[in-house]
Amino acid sequence: MKYQIDIAHVKKIQNSIWERIKSTFTYRKGFGEPLPIFGHYGGLFRCGNETLVMHTDGVGTKVLVAQAMNKYDTIGIDAVAMSVNDILCVGAEPLVGVDYLALAKEDEELVGEIMKGLAKGAEESGCAIIGGETAIIPDIIKGGERPFDLAFTVVGRVKKQTIGEHIVKGDVIVGLESSGLHSNGYTLARKLLSIEEWGEEMLKPTRIYVPAVLEMMDVCDIHGIAHITGGSFSKIIRLNPNVGYKIDNLPEPKPIFAELMKKVEFGEMCKTFNMGIGMVLILPEDRVGTVMNIAKKYEINADSIGRITEEKGVWIESNGKKAKLT
Repeated sequence: MKYQIDIAHVKKIQNSIWERIKSTFTYRKGFGEPLPIFGHYGGLFRCGNETLVMHTDGVGTKVLVAQAMNKYDTIGIDAVAMSVNDILCVGAEPLVGVDYLALAKEDEELVGEIMKGLAKGAEESGCAIIGGETAIIPDIIKGGERPFDLAFTVVGRVKKQTIGEHIVKGDVIVGLESSGLHSNGYTLARKLLSIEEWGEEMLKPTRIYVPAVLEMMDVCDIHGIAHITGGSFSKIIRLNPNVGYKIDNLPEPKPIFAELMKKVEFGEMCKTFNMGIGMVLILPEDRVGTVMNIAKKYEINADSIGRITEEKGVWIESNGKKAKLT
């Protein structure tokens, strides 16, 4: 079975959006002036001597799993994780954020449970939540007994700008283990997996990599960072389209990925699910050991999963199966 969302079409729409909004960059000069970096993991802008980044993201149809399980106290972690992990990919630390919560009706208990997760995500990432919006819109938010939608916007400070331009042939690709599906691919996963059997596993919060990766940035020359989310490994190309990414040492799939692979072709899996890798770092070979040690300190399994090559695209091999993502 294939993911019903056409990723190529989505990217085409995103490109058209960029064409529209980049013309607005000229509206702001001096303090707050945007940097002309398009299609990356956040929007960068200058404030005095600092470069800041802003990014927003949601948790998609994972909210439907929370509804099905009647468990809402971790979905906020996912909302925070999706944004704070993304801005790590431009070399930034999260500073502050705001949430957007849309409800079908007033539900104080539901809001309280969601806020538990948001607060926990803020704690894990060192990001203060300084406000937000709660909207009651029953004409839009529908489905199930307690429907809602959730998004989180973060502002961060760029510590060491990392956008992929220094990636070169021979660099090593290090993968940091995911906690599970994280927050992507649920439109397909919900069709293929029984909530009764897999619901608890599907609801595991997205891992927050902030403390570990910030320490890695401080001591290592990291050439590129990619958060493996929507589009999965195809997203790595945005770091630097002029090189190739050969991934040939993926971890043994966790049970939930093994179950999905019974029904989803390998190439489609690599474009939809994180395959056990939540974030990748690209760096010189002589710094790999340092990254591994820091990951171990934060109880994150890490391994070298591939290398940078000359042939453009993402090439994935695992257990005799191959896929090329472009």
